[in-house]
Amino acid sequence: MARKTSKTKIVPCSVCKGTGEVSRTVRVGRKRRTVGTQTGLCLNCLGSGETTAAD
Repeated sequence: MARKTSKTKIVPCSVCKGTGEVSRTVRVGRKRRTVGTQTGLCLNCLGSGETTAAD
């Protein structure tokens, strides 16, 4: 008898909300003054915007 494999459900990443990018604040100078934001790759889903949830 063949083994049944469960399908994994693909759900949007909870950290980046499915976009694959997250915003980080940019700080400069000795006083670490905030000057703006910069987008970067989401480390939770590695930029794909999807995570797998096994039942």
